[in-house]
Amino acid sequence: MQLKELSRASGVSVASIKFYLREDLLKPGNPGTANRAEYTQEHLDRLELIRLLRQVVGLGLDKIKTLTSAVDNPEVDVINLLGLAQATVLGLPGEAVPDHRWTTELMSGGRWLDAPSPARSSLNELFGQMEEFGMAPDAAVLSAYAAAVDQVAALDIGHVEEQSTRDKMVRTVAVGTFLYSKLLLRMLALAQTSRAMRRFPEGGPAGSAAADASDRTTNDDGGGAGRPES
Repeated sequence: MQLKELSRASGVSVASIKFYLREDLLKPGNPGTANRAEYTQEHLDRLELIRLLRQVVGLGLDKIKTLTSAVDNPEVDVINLLGLAQATVLGLPGEAVPDHRWTTELMSGGRWLDAPSPARSSLNELFGQMEEFGMAPDAAVLSAYAAAVDQVAALDIGHVEEQSTRDKMVRTVAVGTFLYSKLLLRMLALAQTSRAMRRFPEGGPAGSAAADASDRTTNDDGGGAGRPES
């Protein structure tokens, strides 16, 4: 397809496509007839990646270019490419953060590979903040959380493996991390709300106390079902 056809197929203006070509966000088209470049599905995939990173994730062009440059660099292996996508979307620290003792305890279980990563450094930072605020997690809570998120991670990585190109892998990780992290938190909030409603059917401890007081008043007035017979 030629430039105008690429524009129609992608929904991206010709001017924007030319800008992406100049900025090396998009590879040049293949030489065609009459000095007109020919574009392929690869170019459509890249334009879709750029669109989603801008409109859904909200990344600026500088960060998008960092990702697309890594996609195009064969020396960047898949692990580092996916890690870069995750770190870019989540804003993970670029420098290593020493292990917190709770991280060490988590890793000692053998569930996850004991290797450095931005995600691990980010967890170390969070554990440090939790300790500072006196919010130490119970060992049983950490174990339960680890088991739950490990199942989610297995599903996520399985979906990444199904992608046929590096562009699609990065799209899956970046957009998936942005949207599915929100989905996970919102589903957790819904589950917590549901359990709270079942645990506190009268609206909570204050509501239960008010209901008990109302029952006692009714009984004292002679209308209560629990009033002893004379």
